[in-house]
Amino acid sequence: MSKTLPLFVLCLLLGACASERVVLLPSTDGSPGKVIVRDAAGERVLDQPYAATARRLGINRPTVTEAAQVEVRYGETLRALPPRPTSYTVYFETGTDTMTPASAQAFVGVKREIAERPAVEVMVIGHTDRVGSPAENDPLSRQRAELVRDQLVAEGVPAEKLEVAGRGEREPLVPTADDVDEPRNRRVEISIR
Repeated sequence: MSKTLPLFVLCLLLGACASERVVLLPSTDGSPGKVIVRDAAGERVLDQPYAATARRLGINRPTVTEAAQVEVRYGETLRALPPRPTSYTVYFETGTDTMTPASAQAFVGVKREIAERPAVEVMVIGHTDRVGSPAENDPLSRQRAELVRDQLVAEGVPAEKLEVAGRGEREPLVPTADDVDEPRNRRVEISIR
């Protein structure tokens, strides 16, 4: 009994010293983020980059954290994480599966980013504007997405890493009435994760 008591006391002491830490990291695009941390006393909102809380004995306490401290403490772990997902949009000429010249040029960066990711998954979703009927736009949106997929496969992206979908005119970026020619709706969204 006396041998197990010190071990039990040690476990209690270690448990009492253990803590959890939450640090809100800045987003890569500069947009604000927010994390809500709850405990028995209520909730604490972290809404500034490097805002932090440490949980000890079931209570969250605010802590001061800076970028340099995060790098020292978590840098190796953060560098081991996969890259954050990114999205690109390429646009098309009216009624066709031909990319606009600016989108064709920007597509080079999309291919480069996909090639640099070690374990990539890509979702390619085609869209149309509301010119024409849904019966025409559904296949056209899919055709646009398949064109992008085929170009990525030609660049060496494994086909099994690509998912393709066509949404037709159902998810406009800019809502319009029927038969309105809106260039921002004639697009393919490429989500890379």
